[in-house]
Amino acid sequence: MNFRPEKSADFAAIRAVHVASFPTPLEANLVEALRNAGRLSVSLVAEIDDEIVGHVAFSPVTTASGTVGSGLAPVAVVANHRRKGVAASLITAGLMTVKQAGFDWAVVLGEPSYYSRFGFRPAIEFGLRDEYGGGPAFQAMELQAGAMPTDAGLVRYAPEFALVE
Repeated sequence: MNFRPEKSADFAAIRAVHVASFPTPLEANLVEALRNAGRLSVSLVAEIDDEIVGHVAFSPVTTASGTVGSGLAPVAVVANHRRKGVAASLITAGLMTVKQAGFDWAVVLGEPSYYSRFGFRPAIEFGLRDEYGGGPAFQAMELQAGAMPTDAGLVRYAPEFALVE
């Protein structure tokens, strides 16, 4: 398995991974909208035998005070490669890449029991909340010690999250 940044030649395969992984093309449309707006901070693919089998995206998120972090979404793996650690490896590689890109903290809106393995904790513990009412599913993690904005309130995702259909 190989993990690498996306290339323009990968765009159709990335779309196909998301379309095959979700009930609607919403996530595929989101990735394209983020890319077109220049807000796809990190976009990694997983390849097996030169075939793209997974994708993870990160885009900027902002607190009311203007502190910028990174939001993980979406992540997808084609059905015949699920439950083999592809998504977990993509997420781990993505978090390392986001940190190297200069982001000090990250958020995700997802299953707490899954994302806690990467170090995500309920965002409310940091005084953060999301605009989608995610409750315990909205989680945050520091990528640099002491860098998490605390009691910063609402964390907003890139505007493309509200625009895609």
